[in-house]
Amino acid sequence: MLSQTTEYALRAMVVLAEECNVPWTAQAISAKTLVPADYLVKVLQPLVKAGLITAQRGRKGGFLLARPPEQINVLDVVTAVDPLRRIRHCPLRLKGHGTTLCPLHRKLDDAIRLVEEAFGSTTLADILAGPGPVHPLCPVEERYVQLEN
Repeated sequence: MLSQTTEYALRAMVVLAEECNVPWTAQAISAKTLVPADYLVKVLQPLVKAGLITAQRGRKGGFLLARPPEQINVLDVVTAVDPLRRIRHCPLRLKGHGTTLCPLHRKLDDAIRLVEEAFGSTTLADILAGPGPVHPLCPVEERYVQLEN
């Protein structure tokens, strides 16, 4: 449902939310998220443009959240990178449908609306505080141990 670019953006934002007062280099984010560094730089650009993160140049530079994790929701990130596409008119362009959606497309649009609502009500802080023993981004060593078992 979500593009790989969106997945990568969400991983990066979770890392930045973990230590929101510490600038992270693209290389450090890449290592933590297992996202290729060259691609990660492209993923971070729309997040900067959307005002979700800031980029600081220089020796002590890096990427930081622009707002506290409690004030950034998953929908903000998704919208900045690859927005969900609502169905406003018949995708088949049937003249008889016009702007009135058939039952199939109405259901599909309703599902997209529910996803928007869920993403809009889930902040980065909520993700980090989620219940259970599994952390959103496990250390690399833990991932390999889990895969082997």
